[in-house]
Amino acid sequence: MNEKDLRTLFDKVAGGEVSVQNAVEQMKLMPFEDLGFARIDHHRELRRGFPEVIFCEGKKPDQIVAIARGIIESGANLLATRCSSEQFESISPSLPDAKYHDDANLFIVEQTPVEIKGEVAIVSGGTSDRPVCEEAALSAQFCGCGVKRYYDVGVAGIHRLISSWEEIRKADVIIVVAGMEGALAGVVAGMTSAPVIAVPTSIGYGVSFGGFSALLTMLNSCAGGVTVVNIDNGYGAAFSAALICRKIYNREVKD
Repeated sequence: MNEKDLRTLFDKVAGGEVSVQNAVEQMKLMPFEDLGFARIDHHRELRRGFPEVIFCEGKKPDQIVAIARGIIESGANLLATRCSSEQFESISPSLPDAKYHDDANLFIVEQTPVEIKGEVAIVSGGTSDRPVCEEAALSAQFCGCGVKRYYDVGVAGIHRLISSWEEIRKADVIIVVAGMEGALAGVVAGMTSAPVIAVPTSIGYGVSFGGFSALLTMLNSCAGGVTVVNIDNGYGAAFSAALICRKIYNREVKD
């Protein structure tokens, strides 16, 4: 239940359309619903602006279904990340409205259209970074951001980045996804006034240490203002980008 839903419920109680007892029943699941193995945070959207997201890795199919149903039945849209195709094959009959995105390993149930606020550019070093890029792109869209993709523009052929630069720099937030040495984030940050969120990926040869090389490069960027999330954390980058966009456009509405 988000703030709008809560206000609507209170208005209906005040107007006599909903009884106090009925309102109490609707609010029993607030602030969370205890399933025994998990506690669904139904206040997440009220507090942060976005509903709880399911991290599927390590969960059993029946657990994913139970959590998903709890979120869906509350009226919220649903995003579930790190869901393998095998997991989704097991749970899809129980969640017929779920749309699976194989290239991002996630699924979405959209019950209410999302208002788009702001634009996020997803910039990637190479094609191998695509799964993390798509997790970021689809998560940002779920959170209400317009998204434009600029893939395979890494520093090994920097003219590819430059060819798209006039479009990239128009974005409110730029998410840079790169493996190997991760130099792309610093290059992009040095050319823009937009916030840059860097996502190191686990792509690379042996001494890339599963993404630690890219992580350290991004953390030590000589271009100021680079915010770095964890290795392969496309969702985390998207969430941060959406918070920034929401602040920008909510402030414009208030002004």
